[in-house]
Amino acid sequence: MTDAKTRPAKGSPRKGSPGKGGSTSPRARIARAAGATAAVLVLATVGVGAWFYQRLDGNITTFSPEGIATSRPPAAVPVSGGGRPVNVLLLGSDSRLGGNDSLGGGAAGVGNSDTALLLHVYGDHKHAVAVSIPRDTLVTIPACKLPSGQWTTPRTGQMFNSAFSVGEYPQGNPACTQNTVEALTGLRVDHTVVVDFKGFAAMTDAVHGVDVCVPNDVDSFGIKLTKGRQTVSGQQALDYVRARHGFGDGSDIGRVKRQQAFLSSLIKKVQGQGFDLTTLLPLADAATKSLTVDPGLGTALKLADFAQSLRDIKLGDISFVTVPWQYQGERVALVHPDAEVLWQLLREDRTLDGHLTGQAGPAPVVPATPAAAPVTDSTPLVVLNGTRVGGLAKHAADALKAKGYQDITLGADTAVRRTTLISYPTAHQAAAQQLAQSFPGAELRADPDADSITVTLGRDYAPDGTAPTDAPSALTLPTAMPTGIAQNTRTADTDLCSDLSFG
Repeated sequence: MTDAKTRPAKGSPRKGSPGKGGSTSPRARIARAAGATAAVLVLATVGVGAWFYQRLDGNITTFSPEGIATSRPPAAVPVSGGGRPVNVLLLGSDSRLGGNDSLGGGAAGVGNSDTALLLHVYGDHKHAVAVSIPRDTLVTIPACKLPSGQWTTPRTGQMFNSAFSVGEYPQGNPACTQNTVEALTGLRVDHTVVVDFKGFAAMTDAVHGVDVCVPNDVDSFGIKLTKGRQTVSGQQALDYVRARHGFGDGSDIGRVKRQQAFLSSLIKKVQGQGFDLTTLLPLADAATKSLTVDPGLGTALKLADFAQSLRDIKLGDISFVTVPWQYQGERVALVHPDAEVLWQLLREDRTLDGHLTGQAGPAPVVPATPAAAPVTDSTPLVVLNGTRVGGLAKHAADALKAKGYQDITLGADTAVRRTTLISYPTAHQAAAQQLAQSFPGAELRADPDADSITVTLGRDYAPDGTAPTDAPSALTLPTAMPTGIAQNTRTADTDLCSDLSFG
């Protein structure tokens, strides 16, 4: 699943001089950076230490994009007066392979994603929210690619973290977890980043430790931590964010709270050090060695560019929220409609209280989805069933008639497809695009010989193997933050010892 990049050949550093004034330009850029990788951009730009840039570039491992679903939510568009919102999936792998067993214990083998945060960077690039998804959350895992090249069938009622182990790839299956998050949220994930035990421990060492607050003395399962405020790094830092037993009720919810507090403290530590080169270079080296990323972040320069885009986000403008949840036996179930409200807020690039960033006053009541445009084209439609679910074509045709389409013919069942296909006469592209709003993620294909628009339903139209129910009425965002969101939210500048355990 993962494709390690070829490391650059060892050799002498490149010679060069920054020229007159070279000492000022790098530091100016560093001061604007938001994380460790900013140093990489500085070095590469001015030509000083290019050998180190190559080293960082060679550290990074990328995973194959072939496992990412072709049927995906649409990409976010730039907001008025701002940039484009960005969604980044951050995963912590508990795989014991590659020497990680010395830190995590247990038997070596394919791991799960026991830490998962979906980071939404708002279009103004001055605010961000990180949504924690507990590992035990029950979700539908959509079709995912296996090492054989085959795709799995969707499965309902699965633990969220098991998506990472689908196919038992040696380094996990981040593409499957990304597919699961996109299907769950309706948000397109722009980038996915995976960090392992060794990399996490090394990064905490590189910043000379992170301040934390331990809610109670812990002495269980080989983990010993003393109650109170302290600075941890390496193994202790890993124990703090990983341990469940010995804290509160031993649940994953308490662990999520500590992870959020830890990340807040780490951000504060890096920002507080002023991005000094002596700190950033070891941190960049440690970070890039530990990362498995999508090809869009597959070089140190790309990582640096992304870090640069976050430079204006202040600590108090970063929020952490756990997706609204409740226990379902020993597992975690999402709370409705609060979870849907959360995803809709992020899809509309709104803050958790319903505002557009920078907007003051009461949050407006906004329809969660835009009203469907009136049907403006009378081109005949043909609906084919490309799934194994009987009656699906009629179900889709009835739904289309309810939206104003009239001339609809049901065709014979066809070969099974994974993604819905809309083929159309070349002159009716606009009508096909309008129709595609009823089939998110559908593939559009022009057919100059066609005299009708044909919809061939794929498995993405019935992800749980049953005919989908009629679309719900438009969700209306509340004027106040829903309880399920408010009770599970903390800002990055919240006191370290606040609300750290559960139960």
